[in-house]
Amino acid sequence: MMELIGICCSSLSPECAVELLPSRFSFINSSPTPSHHRRRHHHHHLFRRPPIHATTYHSFRNPPPTSATTSSTCYSPRRRSSRSKFACCSSLPRPQPPAAAAAAAAASEFQGDSGSASSSPDDSSVAAAEDDFSHVIKFNMSDFNISDRVSVGLTSRADEVIFEATVKDVNNPLYNTKVVLRRLTSAQAKRRGRRAIEVLRRLARRRLMYHSYSMQVYGYVSSSSTGDTGAFTLVHGYHGSFSLRHWLQQSDWFPTLEATLALDEDSARKVGDDTIGGPAVSRQLRLIRVLMRDLLIGVNYLHSHGLAHTELRLENLHISPVDKHIKVGILGNAADLYESCSETLNSKIDRREMMIAFDMRCVGYIMAKMVLTELMDSSVFMKFKAFLTKGNDSSCLREFLLPTIYRNSSSGNTGIQILDRNWGAGWNLLSLLLATKPSQRISCLKALRHPFLCGPRWRIDPSMDIIKWNLGSTAVRITEEYIYNQQQRRRLAHFIELMEMLNLHSKPRVTCHWLELLPGKWRFLYSTGRHIGLTLRQPPSRVLIGDVRLTVSKASIPNANFSVVSDVEFTVIVGRDWPHNKVGVSGKLQVESFFRLKSGRRIYLDAEDSPKRFPSLTVSAEGSVLKILSSKKWKKIIPIKEFPSSLPVVKLVSGDIGLTMMLNGPLGSDVEKAQQVIHELRTQIPPEIFDLSKIVCGTYVDSRLLILRSVNGSALLFTRSCK
Repeated sequence: MMELIGICCSSLSPECAVELLPSRFSFINSSPTPSHHRRRHHHHHLFRRPPIHATTYHSFRNPPPTSATTSSTCYSPRRRSSRSKFACCSSLPRPQPPAAAAAAAAASEFQGDSGSASSSPDDSSVAAAEDDFSHVIKFNMSDFNISDRVSVGLTSRADEVIFEATVKDVNNPLYNTKVVLRRLTSAQAKRRGRRAIEVLRRLARRRLMYHSYSMQVYGYVSSSSTGDTGAFTLVHGYHGSFSLRHWLQQSDWFPTLEATLALDEDSARKVGDDTIGGPAVSRQLRLIRVLMRDLLIGVNYLHSHGLAHTELRLENLHISPVDKHIKVGILGNAADLYESCSETLNSKIDRREMMIAFDMRCVGYIMAKMVLTELMDSSVFMKFKAFLTKGNDSSCLREFLLPTIYRNSSSGNTGIQILDRNWGAGWNLLSLLLATKPSQRISCLKALRHPFLCGPRWRIDPSMDIIKWNLGSTAVRITEEYIYNQQQRRRLAHFIELMEMLNLHSKPRVTCHWLELLPGKWRFLYSTGRHIGLTLRQPPSRVLIGDVRLTVSKASIPNANFSVVSDVEFTVIVGRDWPHNKVGVSGKLQVESFFRLKSGRRIYLDAEDSPKRFPSLTVSAEGSVLKILSSKKWKKIIPIKEFPSSLPVVKLVSGDIGLTMMLNGPLGSDVEKAQQVIHELRTQIPPEIFDLSKIVCGTYVDSRLLILRSVNGSALLFTRSCK
């Protein structure tokens, strides 16, 4: 072994390093490490840092000659002169694990970026291409003991043949290491294999990250050793028998994977948690945080090196039982974020954003399948994917998935509970990963700082969007309880006031904001006004209210911005006794009107100056909201010294109103019965739904929630519908 004595100047430029470093280095020779010492710890090659051999260092101006004759010439020790010249210490490779040392021993100086996947050589230039792979090991088939079986997790394509093998060459640093041989048959498959070796030059600059989060590519089997001049076999690492897809397909995947990862207190601290164990929902959330953070770190590692994976799927992710990290699959289809130097600056930025957004969408699909295992069913996942490809807003995923997943489970769905935790933070992250517009998708670094992936030990300063999302999610959860006591009604009014206070926009911006977000279908959730049900009444016609929706579309007539249609679905119960399944005569009430939007302001009055006609509940809610927002905690988030006495809103000026009602069955011809049904509908539903002219302004709107105010001051809360 030879020890290097010198100065580390890896952070300096080559010009500065030339001036600081002496032109010659002295070496102290010692006996080489016996081969049996190297073999003793071959299972721990990912963690052990071996001594630095002098054979690893080469001249900056004179790189080492490459050899493609036999596999041994790529990693065998070679004595060099003890007086070598160096131009810069940045060219010196850092200590590396022995498994990776062989893959990079012949290339201590990584030069340039790899080319695009389309520039790979064809079969006629295989020998010339192999000369460019000096940074990996060139194997012979005689170096392996081929296994007679293949793990189920090693998926392959139609033009690939998979083998499991063990390196049997005692002179190879990978001796007795289990590897995977991927024999590539078609021209396209060979291009993928060569591309995976090419991008290794760029990724291996940070070897610790590469070994932790990427599937290691050790080298290739030369065509001359197989006797087939057109063959190309890729040699890469083996990281367990299961891919992440096969883990999730197991009926007991969660306890088995939890035991495999052996999550302890140290693992919990890595995701900001201070406890281990607990309920199944808490344990599964902790496990998902560990897996998602590993995946995002690995994908960010690729993006920071100018590469996009483009094939992020559950089949390409493996969990190593050695270091407990997720390994991102082979980069055979990795795309450069910057394709060529001839591109303009704008086109480079657009390409980079598009490629990163594509990877983040794939990460979103992976997260959805990990949390909601029902999506592992291909038919359910196709509906889920079709919902997004049709252009629906990703913030409505909960509204879309709740009827199909949650209601089929009698005890509650674990995935829904995980996403609902922390005020719906999981739904927010999922919507940002699967946003319809690529420019709106979250990046890896921002996702790692998202509250869903950060435990309670980590203090996260949430953005204003996260705060409004949390308030809206809490309000929606309360409305789903259906039975509202006085405390719940006060909390809902309180949250609605908070959301309106935080929806700060200037007058021109308010109108544009509403013109963009208001069109669509909205499902009615709650009204702060009067609530009358069927519990303590015996009406002449018992009507059970179903979904109430508000459909807003752009108007085609002058002097109107939108056409608003209110749809009320109901069921008329026939007979004196209630049926257990609540079956009756179905009907539908439809109210239509046209609205024109104008900018306006909502004035907040003091309690002593407010007229008595304003409900005291609204006044107290406004006062408590102003008191909370003036506290020190909220002042750090909202940089406003003094809250204004009024906030900008949009005025809704209505036109003529049309009413239509349909009753199925024999009740459709009974005029008196129809009048009784209309009277009962007007009693149960808020008057603003029946008479749209009573809606006077809109105070809050985003991609998910809508708040309208009526003439009497009551608020109507809607959520965007996906039907």
